[in-house]
Amino acid sequence: MLTVKHELLQALAACLDTLSPGAGAKAAFESPKVAAHGDLATTAAMQLAKPLKLNPRQLAEQLRDALLAHPAYATWVDAVEIAGPGFINIRLKPAAKQEIVREVLGQAAEFGHQPSNGQRVLVEFVSANPTGPLHVGHGRQAALGDAICNLLETQGWDVYREFYYNDAGVQINTLASSTHLRAQGFKPGDAQWPSGEKAAAYNGDYIADIAADFLAGKTVKSDDREFTASGDINDLDGMRQFAVAYLRHEQDLDLKAFSVQFDNYYLESSLYTSGRVDDAVKRLQAAGKTYELDGALWLKSTDYGDDKDRVMRKQDGSYTYFVPDVAYHIAKWERGFTKVVNIQGTDHHGTIARVRAGLQAAGVGIPQGYPDYVLHTMVRVVKGGEEVKISKRAGSYVTLRDLIEWTSKDAVRFFLLSRKPDTEYTFDVDLAVAKNNDNPVYYVQYAHARICSVLATWGGDVASLKAVDLSALQSPQAQALMLLLAKYPEMLIAAAADNAPHDVTFYLRELAASYHSYYDAERILVDDEAVKLARLALVAATAQVLHNGLAVLGVSAPQKM
Repeated sequence: MLTVKHELLQALAACLDTLSPGAGAKAAFESPKVAAHGDLATTAAMQLAKPLKLNPRQLAEQLRDALLAHPAYATWVDAVEIAGPGFINIRLKPAAKQEIVREVLGQAAEFGHQPSNGQRVLVEFVSANPTGPLHVGHGRQAALGDAICNLLETQGWDVYREFYYNDAGVQINTLASSTHLRAQGFKPGDAQWPSGEKAAAYNGDYIADIAADFLAGKTVKSDDREFTASGDINDLDGMRQFAVAYLRHEQDLDLKAFSVQFDNYYLESSLYTSGRVDDAVKRLQAAGKTYELDGALWLKSTDYGDDKDRVMRKQDGSYTYFVPDVAYHIAKWERGFTKVVNIQGTDHHGTIARVRAGLQAAGVGIPQGYPDYVLHTMVRVVKGGEEVKISKRAGSYVTLRDLIEWTSKDAVRFFLLSRKPDTEYTFDVDLAVAKNNDNPVYYVQYAHARICSVLATWGGDVASLKAVDLSALQSPQAQALMLLLAKYPEMLIAAAADNAPHDVTFYLRELAASYHSYYDAERILVDDEAVKLARLALVAATAQVLHNGLAVLGVSAPQKM
């Protein structure tokens, strides 16, 4: 049907050009708001009427006559109808809708994918400092980032996944001092342990594990670093490096359990040691975009739409946190990434304007609006009807590993992607393990497994279904299912453009519902061989699209449940 739609769109463009030269460039189809009105719609006559100074309905009649005379419309279209002031609704022949089954089966896992666009995109996500286990907020970010990467890959982008973190600074010093206290035998609640709401200490049980392994002289290895403990209780710097490597290894385990991988780990500290931060500041000063006031260095960020100018270098000589971000994004640009997507928590909202202002002020050729941001809210976890706020292991929050162990990787991914990132989300553990239609991931996976069961019972070669006669697919349920299959590529295009993997979850739930309705309406393994094969081809195509969509989300498509 995608081929059919392309033919019809070309014919529409040709007919528009005959009415007004150049008008064909604006040829486009929409989906009618009411399914009963048809399969495709166009407002071309209404848009063209004003510049031509014609009545839109009369122009629609001329366009309709031209379309009906075109061979593509004669082949694939049942009717072209005019509604209201000049809407044109198009009803396709069943054969046109049936073509989508061949296209899906022919392209298989590549259905919905676009050819390479020759461009690189860097997606930065998770980027958690190694000070403790990954929490459910990191999980939401991991699911979002990975799914957005998968979406961009379907649209032909060369995707690069990057994890940015700091192995120095105040948080890491607190990690080292907490580990040192544990190594000395102290624990939260002891007089020697920092206390109070803003106490500089990490209280989770994992700190005791780090201290014990350090004293035992163990070696820890993560994807980007390795360190062997000296075992010397007074080796505070060694303890710091060991703790960072230990927690990076723990993060790797969490991410592996979540099926997330990165191409690169980028250290914030490297921006200082390489001189990139100083270079970025010098660029801004040379451009005349800074000034000194009250012993601090300020950026004229209001020149770029910020609500006020921002401090870059404080009175004590240290830089504010957005300055290394500016240096980091200049580095991204210089590495050849013309498109960058950052997945971050909503607490980073205030950073966007000042980072973009710094990048514009630096004068290195970076376009306005660079980088793109996807901001997400935190996640509430409910279990047994009550909110779960802490984990013994972490000490103050629910970890991603807890959530995976309580449910499954598939459930966590699908659930965390099932809402817009900036909306509040409550993760219901009990719902995530329920085996019923109220559980969205179960509902979608069950549709795939149900089809696999039908195909297994049939026992034939699915590849042979690409060539079967599809003319028996005439029922309203079959045609609705085929129309929905045809929407998959367009859904991917829009979801990738909007960084919106939740669109994929919505689509998959709709497709699963459409399949279940079809299955309830028509028996598939009937005696009539031609009818049986046509219906098997349709459900095999449905299974393929369910599989493809779940793969974008990083969720499995089980054959049995």
